Amino acid sequence: MADAAAALAGAVVRYPGRPPIGPIDLTVAHGEIVALVGPSGAGKSTILRLLAGLERPSEGEVRRATTGATGFVFQAPTLLPWADALINVALPLELAGLAPAAARERAAAALAAVGLGDRLDARPRQLSGGMAMRVSLARALVTEPDLLLLDEPFAALDSVTRRRLIEDLHRLWSGRAPRPAIVFVTHDVEEAVYLAGRAIVLDAATGAVSASLASPGALPRPLDWRADAAYRHAVEELAAALSRAMPADQAA
Repeated sequence: MADAAAALAGAVVRYPGRPPIGPIDLTVAHGEIVALVGPSGAGKSTILRLLAGLERPSEGEVRRATTGATGFVFQAPTLLPWADALINVALPLELAGLAPAAARERAAAALAAVGLGDRLDARPRQLSGGMAMRVSLARALVTEPDLLLLDEPFAALDSVTRRRLIEDLHRLWSGRAPRPAIVFVTHDVEEAVYLAGRAIVLDAATGAVSASLASPGALPRPLDWRADAAYRHAVEELAAALSRAMPADQAA
């Protein structure tokens, strides 16, 4: 665990009326970006909740580094509708006891880092979907987390906005020293290969890890990497692994 930001060891989660999820064994190294892919209901969001400490396993262990904050970005931005962007981003710092003036100074810097330095006073209703997700990302990053968890944060966005946010996430990740560990859920195999250094495939029937595939090349990605033959091969390999993890009546 010394070289890990978080880990699951034999974790099993039981919900009423459905088969258990797991056992799950997963280790996320410091500074690593990991994608979780799998059929709906395989337990991807459950793994994030376990890693965040929002849920406890029925069996097994969740191990997390004892120092450093954890940031969580949900599928929807979950912003306070009555508060402007600055107050939304400053909120976790103020809840942690930081003086409001200092919290808002750091929040302004976090919003500037995601390209919203000129929208500090904007309410959520005044923001596009992409802008609202940038605010949510700034709020997760303002605490300088060692572990950042993202639950399909780009799923509802158009493809151009998704690509821009992925590039922003790589830029923000690579600009931190030390770099945070990132675990994100996606149904998009191309997004998984491009954004992560490793993709974890979950089995439809059990939620256990059925495959762990390393993405080729270094992060962040060079320009036009999506046209690289190694990228296309990795996408097809991951798609095949995902197909094998699907229920027999859903596999292509």
